[in-house]
Amino acid sequence: MVTIKIIFWFLLFILFYTYIGYGILLFLLVRIKRYFRRMKTDESTGVYEPDVTLFITAYNERDFVEEKIRNSLELDYPREKLQLVWVTDGSDDGTPDLLGRYEGISVYHQPQRNGKIGAMNRGMKFVRTPIVIFCDANTFLGNESVKRIVALFRNPKVGCVSGEKRIFSKEKDSAAGAGEGLYWKYESTLKKWDAELYSVVGAAGELFAIRTELYTEVEKDTLLDDFIISLRVAQQGYTIQYDPMAFAMETSSANVKEELKRKIRISAGGIQSVIRMRSLLNVFRYGTLSFQYISHRVLRWTLAPLALLLFIPSGFLLAMKEGMMAFGLYSTLFWLQVLFYAAALLGWFLEHRSIRIKVLFIPYYFFIMNLSVFLGLRRFLRGAQTVNWERAARAV
Repeated sequence: MVTIKIIFWFLLFILFYTYIGYGILLFLLVRIKRYFRRMKTDESTGVYEPDVTLFITAYNERDFVEEKIRNSLELDYPREKLQLVWVTDGSDDGTPDLLGRYEGISVYHQPQRNGKIGAMNRGMKFVRTPIVIFCDANTFLGNESVKRIVALFRNPKVGCVSGEKRIFSKEKDSAAGAGEGLYWKYESTLKKWDAELYSVVGAAGELFAIRTELYTEVEKDTLLDDFIISLRVAQQGYTIQYDPMAFAMETSSANVKEELKRKIRISAGGIQSVIRMRSLLNVFRYGTLSFQYISHRVLRWTLAPLALLLFIPSGFLLAMKEGMMAFGLYSTLFWLQVLFYAAALLGWFLEHRSIRIKVLFIPYYFFIMNLSVFLGLRRFLRGAQTVNWERAARAV
């Protein structure tokens, strides 16, 4: 039983640290940094508005073209300094033809479908501005997003800036919508603290920017292009900063099935990224960046889901030893696990009957997130994950 207790407490530590403890530690480290750091004012004067490229990859996005272009042209940034570049691979719904009707937009189309990263590698050869901002065709940017992103590049140590992904919130959100919205609010808080401590660890593909000169061509089989591109910028000695007021809005997944499909792809890509970016695990070389990367990303895609799975039998054995109805430490923790999974199951049951009780969406969405890691691992090991766009159906 001593061995099981050691395993149990190790698993509990991993789970607590990954989902709660790192946030607490990060908050404390940021407060300490604020206390000892003398606030420095930016002595730079004058307007900082370099030429910028808004870079959009698209596959069969005809339904979003008109609204996306309108949104892009209405952004609060000098029009003559904002280049609009669309790269389409394999689109056969008329997207390239529709784009061609608009003046002042560069469209690079090829009939072969090579996936998003293939389009990015190809399209980046045509970018001539010092800063390039990547965003999706089906997301819409806040009016000041470009201006706020560009402002952070005034600091020469900043190589990448991540915007915030926001989910259109509706009163009758599904479990996917409510869960995804809550998840991104928590992520936003962690990113703000990560950036303040040193650097964000990975940018959201819905909206992020880099110094064009820092872009390195990414392997054709890459699944999380935004994550790899941004972290490779950080590996070059630059930081990734974050501004939550620079945001991209999109609707949530239509339902949990569609959200699970999206999460499985992300998880497969996350596992691929951990392997591909394994040099970042070297804390002696990358210091604070490695600490943040392991704490915020690696554990979520590796040890934490495994710990969640093993926590059940280890907790059960200790609860049996203590007495299931004794309600001591181990039996209480075990019944709390049972209650959590029962809440997740109830959330699933109600979701499929269109009954919305948002408090139950949290354990349900959390369960789906971790289930996707195992399904993503299986897909990755089988080599069954394609790099081509697999857009999840979105809520309307």
